[in-house]
Amino acid sequence: MNNLAEGSSWSVLRRDGVSVVVSHPERGLPLVLHWGADLGDLSPADVLALDAATSRQTAPGTLDAAWRPSLLPQEGDGWSGRPGVQVAADGVLLYPRWAVTEAERAPAELRVTARDEVLDLTVSTRLEIGAGGLVLLRHELTNDGERTLDVHWLEATLPVPRAADHLTQFTGRWSREKVPVTSELPGGSTVRQTRRGRSGHDAPWVTVASSGAPRNRTGEAWATHLGWSADVTHRVDRLTEHTTLLGAGELLRPGEIRLAPGETYRTPVAYFAWSPAGLDGVSDRFHTWLRARPQHVTTPRPLVLNTWEAVYFDHSPATLERLARRAASVGVERFVLDDGWFHSRRDDTAGLGDWVVDRDVWPDGLDPLADLVHGLGMEFGLWFEPEMVNLDSDLARAHPEWILSNTAAVPSPDGLSYRTQYVLDLANPDAWEHVRGQMSALVSQLGIDFIKWDHNRDLAEPVHHRADGVPQPGTHVQTLAAYALIARLKADHPGLEIESCSSGGARTDLGILELTDRVWASDSNDPLERLDIQRWTSLVLPPELIGAHVGPSPTHSSGRVTELSYRVATALQGHAGFEWDLLTCTEDELAAVSAYAALYKELRGLVHTGTVVHADTVDPALRVTGFVAPDRSAGVWTVATVASPQDALTERVRFDGLDPARRYSVRVRDEVGAARWLGGITPGWLGKEAVEMPGAVLTGVGLQLPTLWPMQALVLHVTAVS
Repeated sequence: MNNLAEGSSWSVLRRDGVSVVVSHPERGLPLVLHWGADLGDLSPADVLALDAATSRQTAPGTLDAAWRPSLLPQEGDGWSGRPGVQVAADGVLLYPRWAVTEAERAPAELRVTARDEVLDLTVSTRLEIGAGGLVLLRHELTNDGERTLDVHWLEATLPVPRAADHLTQFTGRWSREKVPVTSELPGGSTVRQTRRGRSGHDAPWVTVASSGAPRNRTGEAWATHLGWSADVTHRVDRLTEHTTLLGAGELLRPGEIRLAPGETYRTPVAYFAWSPAGLDGVSDRFHTWLRARPQHVTTPRPLVLNTWEAVYFDHSPATLERLARRAASVGVERFVLDDGWFHSRRDDTAGLGDWVVDRDVWPDGLDPLADLVHGLGMEFGLWFEPEMVNLDSDLARAHPEWILSNTAAVPSPDGLSYRTQYVLDLANPDAWEHVRGQMSALVSQLGIDFIKWDHNRDLAEPVHHRADGVPQPGTHVQTLAAYALIARLKADHPGLEIESCSSGGARTDLGILELTDRVWASDSNDPLERLDIQRWTSLVLPPELIGAHVGPSPTHSSGRVTELSYRVATALQGHAGFEWDLLTCTEDELAAVSAYAALYKELRGLVHTGTVVHADTVDPALRVTGFVAPDRSAGVWTVATVASPQDALTERVRFDGLDPARRYSVRVRDEVGAARWLGGITPGWLGKEAVEMPGAVLTGVGLQLPTLWPMQALVLHVTAVS
């Protein structure tokens, strides 16, 4: 990076179709003039023209200060919205006056350091356009003085134009995560927060501002996501006198970040995605950036069998060995032993924290099962919940002071447990080392290839007790300790993969995915519910990071009865597997399962590298999801119904993303069973093994589909023939 030239007033960052234009005023922090479409290689005169074109007015029309919000907007800038930073000393709020001391710029990155000499504060900001045009923004705040400072919040924001008049946020619950809620963008300064100590099933997830109600393929959208696995704030400021701001930051409890002299608070990364092509354009920026990371998974995603819904706590070595053999025979590549294998774990009331094999159930340990699984050519995975503890455990009896609670010794009688479990204070070095040692020993002994890392409760009244006995809010240090534990295990065991599971999809953010290799999107394997859960999880995460399994029918989480072909079509949209006791399958079901395994292995290279597209449909019963090869040589689409279609003749579906200038072959992949549709309305092409069509027809006109019954799905495989 290069220092800004003396007297330089502008920075123009560009990458992958996105520009961020920054003004460097004589006083105060930089101002973002533009975030959005690439404006090209702007000259100084061009930037002056941009500034003039977007300028509203000058003082004394309002406060005699710059009206544009800075990278940390505050009252001293004439900003009347939520401040970007709020910090106090001795209970009194401080109002920094920043003076930039250093600024470095690269083609797609800007780093700025500023100080307040009176308050002895330093703030450092890194603004970067990453691969795919995704913008990354984070701050650091350092206490250079002699007083202790309390940081109330430190948040990242970027401006969006007045054309953004709708707001989409997310809510949800267990087994129904990531439910979008769209409304008109509210006036004033508003926040959406989660205080669960983890991301939560109803977490903000992503906040999207859009011109009009958001659509999949058209319209402008501006989105933000915070890479943090605990309490967060998403914010929108739509003020009558200022540019609208969109942003996010860590939600801090009073006293949670207390900076002693010389200490620094570093924010999580806030991610910003602008799209001229609807929600799919937002996804494309996130997916491209994630896939460009050096740690991103690149090997074929193995077909998984997880044992939870197969046996629950009823562990029998003989049964599980039979299940492993059955799994290998149908093509499973990763066998994961779920909850119930460790000391005293016969139900969910005991054993958490004692990560040693229960010899009453496994008299020979897990070594024979692990050896069998490896001998069958599969990877061996094991379930842990490392951040939790039951009071009925050897660990809790020996070290009650290791429990994260609002008392110094043991949870108070009215302390909140969930599923009879408490939180282990991993910020306590002894507790952290205890868990690390037990887990690491098992990984080495058994040759564990994969850990399913669960987190089954919120953090209620999370108080960490420091070594000197002083209590402090515990969410921040607990989250960092969990990150450090994952990082250490992966460093000590190269090749180990870890899944983030949090009673389903309650911790699927980009903070945890800096360290883990996939997420479990939901504890619901109901394919009807899963279609939407996976769709909105994929707003940020590409399909290879989203665990998607085929379960039995009726579905355990909902009792819904569905056909195997429907469950398979849904699971093919992610990192696929089974949550099913295959020992109970009929011969016909086993043949279908084997066909599914072969189909997944054939298509996963396309699904896990392709561009994800969602058709804009009129009928609310339809869900159309496609995966298009980077060179547009192939694609696979699922067309599914979640209810009865509204018309007898359904709409045509366009195959977005294909090359209009090429010809393609289209065929239905129904190896696992044919979909059912209304009789008498069967498109002529559908009875053929394959049909050739110009790409211009598929993308511009669309393909007439049959009117599917409720809870039916077609899998369409498209390949270029010229």
